[in-house]
Amino acid sequence: MAITSANQLELLQTAEAVAREKMIDPGLVVEAMEESLARAAKSRYGSEMDIRVSIDRKTGKATFTRVRTVVADEDLENYQAELTVEQARQYMQDPSVGDVFSEEVPPVEMGRIAAQSAKQVILQKVREAERDRQYEEFKDRNGTIINGLVKREEYGNVIVDVGSGEAILRRNEKIGRESYRPNDRIRCYIKDVRREPRGPQIFLSRTAPEFMAELFKMEVPEIYDGIIEIKAVARDPGSRAKIAVVSYDGSIDPVGACVGMRGSRVQAVVNELQGEKIDIIPWNEDQPTFLVNALQPAEVTKVVLDEEAGKIEVVVPDEQLSLAIGRRGQNVRLASQLTNLDIDIMTEEEESARRQKEFEARTKLFMETLDLDEFFAQLLVSEGFTNLEEVAYVELDELLVIDGVDDGTAEELQARARDYLEAQAKAALDNARSLGVEDSLIDFDGLTPQMVEALAKDGVKTLDDFATCADWELAGGWTTENGERVKDDGILEPFDVSLEDAQNLVMTARIMLGWVDPAELETDAEDLGDEAEEEAEA
Repeated sequence: MAITSANQLELLQTAEAVAREKMIDPGLVVEAMEESLARAAKSRYGSEMDIRVSIDRKTGKATFTRVRTVVADEDLENYQAELTVEQARQYMQDPSVGDVFSEEVPPVEMGRIAAQSAKQVILQKVREAERDRQYEEFKDRNGTIINGLVKREEYGNVIVDVGSGEAILRRNEKIGRESYRPNDRIRCYIKDVRREPRGPQIFLSRTAPEFMAELFKMEVPEIYDGIIEIKAVARDPGSRAKIAVVSYDGSIDPVGACVGMRGSRVQAVVNELQGEKIDIIPWNEDQPTFLVNALQPAEVTKVVLDEEAGKIEVVVPDEQLSLAIGRRGQNVRLASQLTNLDIDIMTEEEESARRQKEFEARTKLFMETLDLDEFFAQLLVSEGFTNLEEVAYVELDELLVIDGVDDGTAEELQARARDYLEAQAKAALDNARSLGVEDSLIDFDGLTPQMVEALAKDGVKTLDDFATCADWELAGGWTTENGERVKDDGILEPFDVSLEDAQNLVMTARIMLGWVDPAELETDAEDLGDEAEEEAEA
């Protein structure tokens, strides 16, 4: 095939037709044609030559040009695409390194193989342009709802036609046992848009919590306008969901607005989600109050929050336990997802038994360590004393409020408690030394003998060892494995060392060892403070 005047215009007509079909810039198609013709010309004239092709955008005429670059004598490697300064003087006046000499060469006669190769180049370029266009179109629509038509279903995954491209709804992103037929209309949430070797991939979801939030935004104008905000969503797709909302206008009830007249608004969302039951809950800044709301319809008697552990204990009446937990633990699981807390539910009877057990354990502790009778030990526990340190170092006045305790009795109680604690400290210190603990760790301010002993048992025997510890290794923490929070026990956790305390202790050790410069820490703290102020002003 030769590029003759008869088919020059066909190049432009073909480019425009392809561009219209694929909805891309005609210029990109023409560039692909230029590249394919240049590749065919190289196969004719030689692959080492730098052959370039330019197609006139008006007439369609293709011009073939051989390009050679002027290089220094010692840099000459490709004799077909490079010239020395001396050689260039035959074609140019006053040539210098870096100049380019171009000369037109005759158009090539394209054989069957060359024509096929040119076609492949054009198709590849067109596909790349199409992918770029599709990615640019959908990347900003990530996190929104899209309507499409089902094209086909492959191994449980649904391929959806979204207008100018295809998207995929994976099997695990469908609600329950949903099944679709070709040309069924479908509404999905765009979960992710990313580039892949085969082109941009658009991943859809109908199980994402954000899908429900977006559906409510479409049905409830107050949410769209920002008067009502969705603070949290938890779903068991196709079965049940909880959504927490708050109103920034005191005259608007957030729950009522989301439910709508006779339930019309929430029912529209329920219908879209295959009958998924939705509990709409008022959000509250106070976590215990919010949790009580989240556990509806169950009634809650008492809530005990452990903020550091991110855990919460809920006490419910005996007859409300099954309702609070829900079928297969669904209610408490959704409430946990909604509040981002681990929830431990117990009945009033179970809580009473636990409190009685704690009371007996503390009573026994005081009886054994302070040599008290049961009645006197129970008096101490009843007044709120939980450990020996409180008895040993509390103000005398707090002991004198106990019936039957005078100055002499209070002083004797404190003396016994201090003697016992000192004996325990000495035993712990002796054991730590026998385990090989160095004085650098024993003398470190902030660690008690019992702490040093615990560290020694875990292999931490020097100040250098201690300085390499992570804060969570000392204070403990929580990690998430397979969607569940798992407790990591800390070496010093039994001594009520918080994460912040552990951070301060480790940093102090590092400063003492010269690993960290205190001046740098102050500078970093000032920078963080400045950033916080700038964010607050913004």
